[in-house]
Amino acid sequence: MIYLALSVLSSTLIYVVFKTFDRHGINVLNALVLNYLTAFVLGFSLQTTEVELLGLARFNWFIPAACLGIFFICIFYLMAMTTQKHGMSVVSVASKMSLSIPVIFVIFYYDESITIIKVLGIILALISVYLVSSKPKDDVKFNIKHLLLPFGVFLGSGIIETSIKVLQNDFVPSVETPVFSASIFLFAALTGIVIFIIRFFKSKTLITAKDIIAGILLGIPNYFSIYFLIEALRNPNFDSSIVFVMNNVSIVILSTVLGILLFKEYLLRRNKIGVLIAIISIILVALSSNF
Repeated sequence: MIYLALSVLSSTLIYVVFKTFDRHGINVLNALVLNYLTAFVLGFSLQTTEVELLGLARFNWFIPAACLGIFFICIFYLMAMTTQKHGMSVVSVASKMSLSIPVIFVIFYYDESITIIKVLGIILALISVYLVSSKPKDDVKFNIKHLLLPFGVFLGSGIIETSIKVLQNDFVPSVETPVFSASIFLFAALTGIVIFIIRFFKSKTLITAKDIIAGILLGIPNYFSIYFLIEALRNPNFDSSIVFVMNNVSIVILSTVLGILLFKEYLLRRNKIGVLIAIISIILVALSSNF
């Protein structure tokens, strides 16, 4: 349970750091590149067995980790944009309600149990994403991007969590977890560097001291959110679907509370109903294992 709690705390800190980007004028792409470099260095330094950087290609999870790393920076950038435009609770619920994707995958691929209660919980989770993401019509003119951003976070986060589960279960031994996590962040960083170079020649955008600090502050919880989630998924006492459920609902609750307390975020009635439905849906999924 300690790994699960630490994963929740680390993931919530990511949203807190994201929320400060606008306030302090942080360049999102610059901070993301530095964040991934920080996470890579941290993970590589925590590897207990000796591993050479040039020897990473010998691991059977190397290519999937590289692909996942490239996908990471795309979704992380989308999360940053969603946090700035819709608030911390919106991106939190959108990303964490994506649990329906890995839960459905685990049920069919690993032959975990499925019940009417679990299905109902997943459906309610999808409804909650819409309710929490919706904004008052008089404040925001309708734009399809208002729906695409949260939905993109939802779909992308689900694919990432599903991929992590498969790699953790079928390819990555426990002793290789730090270097596996670090490799994901390495390729995310390399992708970001390529994008940065292209953008530099177009707009001459430079990295500032604020970007560096933001990247480091983001990279530390980002690395540990993945590391602790992988370790929590190794717990033989819990089905993976239950781990995803407990992890995601805890992040939703904690990030929403922090959004209100730290950033004075205001939740509309429909947003509050959405959060409540999200909690109910996850409780149903969790309890379904007892039926």
